[in-house]
Amino acid sequence: MYRIRMVDASDDDVADILAELHRLTFFDAAAMPDFDLGAWWLAYCRDDPVAFAGVVPSTYARHSGYFSRVGVLQRHWGRGLQLRLMRAVEARGRRSGWDGIVSDTTDNSFSANNFIRAGYRLYEPEVPWAWSHTLYWRKSLR
Repeated sequence: MYRIRMVDASDDDVADILAELHRLTFFDAAAMPDFDLGAWWLAYCRDDPVAFAGVVPSTYARHSGYFSRVGVLQRHWGRGLQLRLMRAVEARGRRSGWDGIVSDTTDNSFSANNFIRAGYRLYEPEVPWAWSHTLYWRKSLR
């Protein structure tokens, strides 16, 4: 039912789709990412984009990627899309030779539980990059 594809975010139409999905899933709770950085994926239901994810080289952890965003339209929640997008990010990280993937969640128990399901573990970075109540996640790719 769902297809996940890596996309070229430098394509204006793709960037517009990513930005719209970001607006529909994050509202004003997170800044719009720079889609020209990193690698991006779209999940489709038939021909309709319904979810997205992105990863960039981490500035927080050596030889790692930073899972910068994942958003799923609400009517498609509960169908494993976030986990499938996480797997796509991890596969890209392995191909890039990264040691791991890091990310964070703030006030989002659904995403936190998906990180746990996907094998990520809580950790405390040497230099926290978000709020005091943020949870930090990492997964080894080795």
